Amino acid sequence: MSSTCADSQTVDEAQRQLEEEILAQRMDNIRQKIVVMSGKGGVGKSTVAVNLAVGLSQAGMSVGLLDVDVHGPSIPQLLGMQGQGTHLIEHELQAVRVNDRLSVMSIGFLVTSPTDAVIWRGPRKYALIRQFLKDVNWGRLDYLVIDSPPGTGDEPLAVAQLVGKPATAVLVTTPQELAVNDVRRSVSFCRAVDLPVLGIIENMSGFACPACGHRIDIFKTGGGESLAAEMNVRFLGKVPLDPAVVSRGDSGEPQTCLKNVGGSAQAFRDVVQAVLDHTRAGRVELKVL
Repeated sequence: MSSTCADSQTVDEAQRQLEEEILAQRMDNIRQKIVVMSGKGGVGKSTVAVNLAVGLSQAGMSVGLLDVDVHGPSIPQLLGMQGQGTHLIEHELQAVRVNDRLSVMSIGFLVTSPTDAVIWRGPRKYALIRQFLKDVNWGRLDYLVIDSPPGTGDEPLAVAQLVGKPATAVLVTTPQELAVNDVRRSVSFCRAVDLPVLGIIENMSGFACPACGHRIDIFKTGGGESLAAEMNVRFLGKVPLDPAVVSRGDSGEPQTCLKNVGGSAQAFRDVVQAVLDHTRAGRVELKVL
């Protein structure tokens, strides 16, 4: 081997080591990393991730929200931030600020048009997630909430490998057996990659008619709670079906910001409090804005 090749390898190794140190330092500045996952699509995982992040920020925590759903980023719309972009300052990507306590990063801020399709294989997705974790100037955070796409593939695996400790997973399911079966595999995935499961949330759990108050269990009920008991993990709560979730999601106003104290808004606040309790943040009064 020539001295030129040897020198090049030495430089490359030094660069890799420097990048590993930057990533580790960035993650060390975050007290808790929470990966929101589901083995099943269409269960409202991104809605849960947004409401969890917003609720934690309302509880006085410093929060980052990272959207690693490369092919279907929903976070910008759910927060009413379509069309916004990020920029570089001294080789650091700047997270987009929602308010003083909440910042966000998504590939949705980087694509030219919201109709553009991102057609990438695994290695490019891994590299992007690594860049979001290493190069985004998150600062010091109490929580980094990571919205991962459905399944147990490239994105959740990359996150589990890169975020370091402490990190936990919040798994989202709907009550019916079809979704529960897929989320059961998510529990197995988390155990295989040494990512502790913080708990399971049962979303779309029942619907109360706004006219008469009669409850209808459209997707059955109790599936998420039963799965939590079966897999010996915490059950963090049930969130009912609520038309306001749809309208507020389309308008970029998360449910935790609603002034009412019932329905899905209160359910989301209860989930946030459960997360605070089980991550040793203690009981905090959430502000109903």
